[in-house]
Amino acid sequence: MTFKGSTFKRCTCTDPGTRKQLGTQCPKLKRGNGMWSSNHGTWSFQAELPKRPDGTRRTRRRHGFASQTAAQDQLDQIADLLTLGERRGEAALATIGDLIDDRLRTGEPFPTPEAVGKQLDAGNASLDAIPTVGHWLTSWIATRKKIREGTRLSYQRHITNWLLPHLGHYRLDTLTVEHISRMFDAMAERNDTITAAKSSDDPEVRKSAHGMRVMGAATMQRYRATLRAALNAAIRAQKITFNPASYVELPSGRRPKALVWTPDRVERWQRTGQKPSRVMVWTPEQIGRFLDQAEGHPYYALFHVIAYRGLRRGEACGLPWWNIDLASRSITISTAIVQLGWRAEFGEPKSEASGRVIALDEATTLVLRRQKKHQHELRVAAGTDWVEHELVCTERDGSPLHPAKLTDAFHSIADAAELPPVRLHDLRHGAATLMIAAGADLKIVQELLGHSSIAVTADTYAHVLPELARDTAEAVAAIVPRDQRHNRRHTA
Repeated sequence: MTFKGSTFKRCTCTDPGTRKQLGTQCPKLKRGNGMWSSNHGTWSFQAELPKRPDGTRRTRRRHGFASQTAAQDQLDQIADLLTLGERRGEAALATIGDLIDDRLRTGEPFPTPEAVGKQLDAGNASLDAIPTVGHWLTSWIATRKKIREGTRLSYQRHITNWLLPHLGHYRLDTLTVEHISRMFDAMAERNDTITAAKSSDDPEVRKSAHGMRVMGAATMQRYRATLRAALNAAIRAQKITFNPASYVELPSGRRPKALVWTPDRVERWQRTGQKPSRVMVWTPEQIGRFLDQAEGHPYYALFHVIAYRGLRRGEACGLPWWNIDLASRSITISTAIVQLGWRAEFGEPKSEASGRVIALDEATTLVLRRQKKHQHELRVAAGTDWVEHELVCTERDGSPLHPAKLTDAFHSIADAAELPPVRLHDLRHGAATLMIAAGADLKIVQELLGHSSIAVTADTYAHVLPELARDTAEAVAAIVPRDQRHNRRHTA
């Protein structure tokens, strides 16, 4: 077939008498010399697509282009695709005609002739075999059977909140780095809006941002990781050959360094309300103050093992007595209570490295012995209402403790002790810094915390207790031999 297409200008002005739109006949569309007016109306194109199988014509028009160049560009893309079809025969031409018709209906961009050629060469009878990003993400998450439920929920949030609304309408083979970058630009703009609203002098504006959180670099990296995993699966399924998510530039989202609440940092926080880092760690004195305040609380045993032995919150709440050997003073971590949204359920530790055996000090062993005695008293008091789960710390009827309740209790105790703010998870970081300050090797700290890599441990605890940094500096200085006169001069 010989492709037929043309561009034209039209407007929405109406005839005063008939009330019908003038369309291409409006006198304002052209100047007196026959040239098109530059500020009236919009450009359109008309394209004649290959006939349907029943022989009926398919004339397609699209309107609203800002310039003749923009309209002609779309027309040229259609012409290039139809030229490809003509070279490959009637069947390919009909298939490409269906593709163009579908894209005009949905508003999706046209694929390149090269991409269409590859699909035809691969034997796809219908180019619609390439799904949209939205369809692929939905089917991909439904087939992910061997992942933790928490990971699945995280993937689903990413897909629902941002990936589907911003990228779902593109076909997989037309998704570009620029499309994905624009989504992350929208995230950054939302952050700016939230930040501006929260710092506004207008209380109504501040109220509008209540409960809204700025999306950090690490969160953006997780969104990209979800999309990249889904697109890699599409490559394996031979739907696409290129993963644009791998080439999007984002802030590093590196793990924040743990900083200690030194007196100067506490003073600045009291004055400005600002934390120096997202990960803040109490000094040994502050940890002691917290535990003194928590003494006698129903959850004290869990706070103690987190502070001294670095358990995660879910590991502490899901710790059963059968994994504690008080005689040999050790704990085996093999279970956890995982919070999925608000729902909490028993599950496995965070990763393979999280399953570990932890040695207990004498003080922690004594705390656990007392807890076992206290729990026996609770069991007797509850009688037949007791629900046996054999956990170290439970509700008064023996039912599992919801992790969120442990967090709430932690903050209440910390506030009562007038301590600078840290998260419950940072109490686990405190256990690591105590070990490092006591001279423990990073490898031992890694094994205690159940980190998957020593690099994670090193990155997080590179800046720990100032006392440790000073001791290291003194040790380095002592290695370098100096003249005695130099030493006397600098100590005078």
